[in-house]
Amino acid sequence: MAKQNVAEQFVDILARAGVKRLYGVVGDSLNPVVDAIRRNSSIDWVHVRHEETAAFAAGAEAQVTGSLAACAGSCGPGNLHLINGLYDAHRSMAPVLALASHIPSGEIGLGYFQETHPELLFQECSHYNEMISNPEQMPRLLQTAIQHAIGRGGVSVVTMPGDIASKPAPEKSIEHALVTARPTVRPGDEEIDKLCRLVDEAKRVTLFCGSGTAGAHAEVMEFAEKIKSPVGHALRGKEWIQYDNPYDVGMSGLLGYGAAYEATHECDLLILLGTDFPYNAFLPDDVKIVQVDVRPERLGRRSKLDLAVWGDVRETLRCLTPRVKPKSDRKFLDRMLKKHANALEGVVKAYTRKVEKHVPIHPEYVASVLDEMADEDAVFTVDTGMNNVWAARYLTPNGKRRVIGSFSHGSMANALPQAIGAQFTDLNRQVVAMAGDGGFSMLMGDFLTLVQYDLPVKVVLFNNSSLGMVELEMLVAGLPSYGTTNKNPDFAAIARAAGAYGVRVEKPKQLQSALKDAFKHKGPALVDVVTDPNALSIPPKISAEMVTGFALSASKIVLDGGVGRMLQMARSNLRNVPRP
Repeated sequence: MAKQNVAEQFVDILARAGVKRLYGVVGDSLNPVVDAIRRNSSIDWVHVRHEETAAFAAGAEAQVTGSLAACAGSCGPGNLHLINGLYDAHRSMAPVLALASHIPSGEIGLGYFQETHPELLFQECSHYNEMISNPEQMPRLLQTAIQHAIGRGGVSVVTMPGDIASKPAPEKSIEHALVTARPTVRPGDEEIDKLCRLVDEAKRVTLFCGSGTAGAHAEVMEFAEKIKSPVGHALRGKEWIQYDNPYDVGMSGLLGYGAAYEATHECDLLILLGTDFPYNAFLPDDVKIVQVDVRPERLGRRSKLDLAVWGDVRETLRCLTPRVKPKSDRKFLDRMLKKHANALEGVVKAYTRKVEKHVPIHPEYVASVLDEMADEDAVFTVDTGMNNVWAARYLTPNGKRRVIGSFSHGSMANALPQAIGAQFTDLNRQVVAMAGDGGFSMLMGDFLTLVQYDLPVKVVLFNNSSLGMVELEMLVAGLPSYGTTNKNPDFAAIARAAGAYGVRVEKPKQLQSALKDAFKHKGPALVDVVTDPNALSIPPKISAEMVTGFALSASKIVLDGGVGRMLQMARSNLRNVPRP
């Protein structure tokens, strides 16, 4: 049997850790690794057009599967391009292993062509970031990197010079069983007892849920029922907690709607479940607050806590719910449910009023129709900006759909590359990229990746020829919009020229048939929908002190935004409210 080199050993260990593919762009320092992949049937190389796409795709794959994903960049500029997507993956707690190949080891520190210092560059967006400078470090260093990414949830970066990759692997290297799944974390009995006392003493309890409630839907519903609590959520908690939820009062924050803001401020105990909600100005400062999170460094960094609980949400509630005393008073819950339904009633007509005559098309209407027509288990990837608003207010979760975006990092251009990673996990599952024209055009070259691999991603382009969220920020700050207008081509024509399906929609009555035809198409498709650039939205509760750039202004032009099928959910929940 031929002796392995370091690159071959590297690839074998990735495959053993469950990595199915490596996203990247080939380059000279990366050649030994790419060649090792060529000869390994357990792992594939995915050739993208930009390394930023590679990192975003790997992050999305990790979020869809919950397993380790990987990307790579060649020395210098190649691996530098990874950094934005890696920041997003790291802040999303997506387990990603990034290979940053490097210049020849003997030239490091001497100003060689394309020289950078990856061990410094990636420090802030990784849990582990080390360089293989000697073959003897393999496979222990790579195994340590994998376990950091999986165990802590985030990015590990391994830097490897091309000449090291080509050297023989050590003959008696130590390989051990790899950790490929994370454990659950249960709080101690003392913390559970303290939390139980706080819940029992409170008359009005509100739950506010984030992405940490993934897998805990049943436990949250059981707890809410026992203590008669309204349940609000952050954007990243929407897909996990909003569906089948008779206690739903909507979302708080800059994209918020409904009664979540009131529910969090009018309670006397607020319990934050698995959320690192960044907008502390939307949190109350005059009620008791408990935070439950599996990441202890996040406890208390947004608000003053009366109790910090280090633990997994599901395990915490499994311990807590049997111990708390049941509450019978529904007055607070019922009042919040009514407020929520009333708030949604007031804005739901925004996209239905004369919609068949409104040109350019209401983006709210596009999102509503998309929600109705997409598959029950579709994966949506959502560009940052106004598309976040439409996704938050119109996409209906059901426990099977996924909604992925750059919700913590807030990068432009994420929807298309994340759709690539999501689609590779299952070619038969519908993946829809809700892209803005600004974000799509930024990494538009990787639409060719869809064509090259015949990935059946459906890109629904909300084309308002502007950077809509930035324009909103300027308007509400009293500034004239400047530098926000895009002079766009016919994106559908570009899609067709690339060899994909493309259709342009300029009138509302064309929308349903265009989406239907695109969804029926077996390969990649782009629906270029010309939308109204004046369709802007603000959260229901906001003041000048909340977030810089979002001050109230009498001169702003804002549409209420609508809420799609969420009104139906709110009306259904009202049936649970006893009649006087």
